Amino acid sequence: MLPIHQLSIGDAFEGLTDKEKLYAHHMAKAAWSGTRIILRQVSPEANRIFDLVMELHRSCQQSFDGRWDDLGRAYGVPVEEVKAFLDYAAVFLSNGSGDQKFRPGMRQESLKAICQSSSRATSLFTSIAIPIFSSQPSSLGYPTDETQSAYYPGTFPITPEEIAEVSHIMEDNGILPENTRIEKVAEGGSTVYNVLQASVETASSDRSFHSPKLAGPVKIVQGDHGDELASLCNSLERASQYAATSTQQAFLKQYQQSFQTGDLKLYKESQKTWVKDIAPVIESIFGFVEPYRDPFGIRAEFEGVVAIADREGTKVLTRLVEESSKFIKLLPWAKGCSDHDGKGPFERSLFEPPDFSSIHALVYCSSIIFAGINLPNYNDIRQECGFKNVIIANRMSAESNKADISPFVDPSEAQTFQEHKYPAYYIWVVLHELLGHGTGKLMSEEGGNFNFDVENPPINPLTGVPIDSWYRHGQTWTGVFADLATSVDECRAELVGAYLIDEPEILDLFGFNERSDITAADLTYNTYLQLGVDGLRGLQNFNIEGKKWGQAHSRAHFAMLKCLLRDGNGVLAIDCDSSTDQLRVHVDRSRIITSGKPALGRMLLNLHMYRCTADVKRCREYYEDLSNVDGQYLEWRRIVLAKKQPKWVFVQANTFLEGKSVTLKEYPATPEGVLQSWAERVL
Repeated sequence: MLPIHQLSIGDAFEGLTDKEKLYAHHMAKAAWSGTRIILRQVSPEANRIFDLVMELHRSCQQSFDGRWDDLGRAYGVPVEEVKAFLDYAAVFLSNGSGDQKFRPGMRQESLKAICQSSSRATSLFTSIAIPIFSSQPSSLGYPTDETQSAYYPGTFPITPEEIAEVSHIMEDNGILPENTRIEKVAEGGSTVYNVLQASVETASSDRSFHSPKLAGPVKIVQGDHGDELASLCNSLERASQYAATSTQQAFLKQYQQSFQTGDLKLYKESQKTWVKDIAPVIESIFGFVEPYRDPFGIRAEFEGVVAIADREGTKVLTRLVEESSKFIKLLPWAKGCSDHDGKGPFERSLFEPPDFSSIHALVYCSSIIFAGINLPNYNDIRQECGFKNVIIANRMSAESNKADISPFVDPSEAQTFQEHKYPAYYIWVVLHELLGHGTGKLMSEEGGNFNFDVENPPINPLTGVPIDSWYRHGQTWTGVFADLATSVDECRAELVGAYLIDEPEILDLFGFNERSDITAADLTYNTYLQLGVDGLRGLQNFNIEGKKWGQAHSRAHFAMLKCLLRDGNGVLAIDCDSSTDQLRVHVDRSRIITSGKPALGRMLLNLHMYRCTADVKRCREYYEDLSNVDGQYLEWRRIVLAKKQPKWVFVQANTFLEGKSVTLKEYPATPEGVLQSWAERVL
């Protein structure tokens, strides 16, 4: 059965004032306006598949009063194939967190048959019949026969080297990449590299850039995703009338200016304002935020989130924030240091307590619905102005689903693992966001000014000698580390959470000790089991043909598993029985503190230092080795795919404006409920 989780929001929404409901409604409309941007960033056919799903839903409602079985019978399609289509449509609309292609679990002729229910459905089916059922491209990645990326559209294939050179030209000319795509085209018999910039405005500059490494000029072309951004800006303008503070009005205006013009420098100004909006009743996140799906690692997917504050859930997070400096001193690069307030030279001496809130998502328009978020991603803003952390409470609750039993945990402890999963995962995510993404100092130079003593550089704990690399003028973390950046960053944050998960003071803040029903030791043990399970599950996002990872978190989880297997002195083992296609994770409780934690600490220190000192060469050697899939790991991958669990699907509410009042509608956690929720958004 397809696992569908309802992002329940009714109680939180009813607690809002009329003005707050109006603000939330218009912000929600703005967020959903980004849907087709995301689809366009995934594949050339994604928007047409969306249109087909919506058209079939409309046709079924109109002709069969929403009875899908009757639609199938009318066109000779068995009920199980109709159900397969509904499951496919629900997963497609949720988009999933994997980067592997998934296809309808039905015959092509059966889908063609039900598309006869309307002329538009027939036309749409004809346009996507081949790509929707084709096994290739099999995953996201640099454009090849086996992989594709809609960040690099067009009929002329573009190479990784060309992408890198265009990106370097953009960096040299101060053009930020997050809201761009690159299209290689032929114009008048010559090659041109169009940088498609997301904006409402379509006036393009006559300016072009040249490089001897490219076959033609680089041009900036505005207007990518223009219709969607125009709709989004209109909704933001309406929302501004009901904003609670002048700070909210200010960043909404800055959002609009950036989306209108495509200028990401204006977007960065909005983020400086946004971090000052402390503990709002209604939180929001907008923009081209996460670069996980760009194979080059710098172009970002659109994201729109609107959420309502969870005051009770925020209280314990606030207590953790207040104690943060104490826990930062426990991290591997700070241990034994007396300078910089006991945190050492590779950490900011003053940890500015960030806004850390628990929230309930009203809208989460993204290909991945994360349980926690730490933003902005721009390190200069984080160091100058700070950042925000949020935990998505109604997403996090999906982890407590008792029916979601892992096939990789021994049956004798599978039920206990699932019962302990929610609190262990919750604390891990909290530490990941606050102390994982929230720590670290990038050694850098800007215009001749260094943020460290260049005459007496700090000692690198990995080498025992002074550091000899740092971020030069104009360089950024993502620009230097490119395709490694997102996965290494997520891996480092995951490692921080796992490294600190056994600390008694931290666990006690959340009510867990050796006297609680679920003990502190139980939660630590569960986390190590989870490390093994997540590492195995991550293998499903490794593409054998291209020998590439598709998903940043999956690569990180596998690298952590491999670290524990190699360096953990037996703390974790994987039993593999190929004859029965069984994989089992086993953790030795007695070795968690003595062997497991030190192994994670060594890996964490390596990634931290590579990141702090811009040492991409050593980082690539280290991380590519740890995340390499060969030998026995290929057999494990085969079994993981054979045991592949269905993707989580989330059904979200809608708001409706009736006169001057806003009402909320929630939908059942069924495939039909998912389709209805999307149809009523009228996108």
